[in-house]
Amino acid sequence: METERKSIITGKEGGPIDPHVAAGWTKNFRDKQNGETISHLFGREILERILAQDGCVALRFYHANDHDGKRHLVISGVNHDGTDQVDPGGAAKPVLYEVGDQSTPCPGSPGCPKGLLSDGTSS
Repeated sequence: METERKSIITGKEGGPIDPHVAAGWTKNFRDKQNGETISHLFGREILERILAQDGCVALRFYHANDHDGKRHLVISGVNHDGTDQVDPGGAAKPVLYEVGDQSTPCPGSPGCPKGLLSDGTSS
């Protein structure tokens, strides 16, 4: 008999943050980096495709490094029970969930912003 997993993710997780608090936190991070990636930009399209997956109620962002040590963020849809929407393999009919990466990192990409969160200036 299969037990039903309890809903622990509602889709209402997270909330607003004061921009000046966010600016302080991002400055703390930037101060510890030495020209390393400080942000990742994802377009609306990939975010909406993941959110549109059946059962997706949230997004989870994983810090990752590729084989060359380059920093990435990997995005996974999340089910109501907190599980990531990735096919664990072995299923008779695997579900082809989409997982996101290929962000535009800053610094180093065209369009990297100047502003309160990226360099402390008010653009």
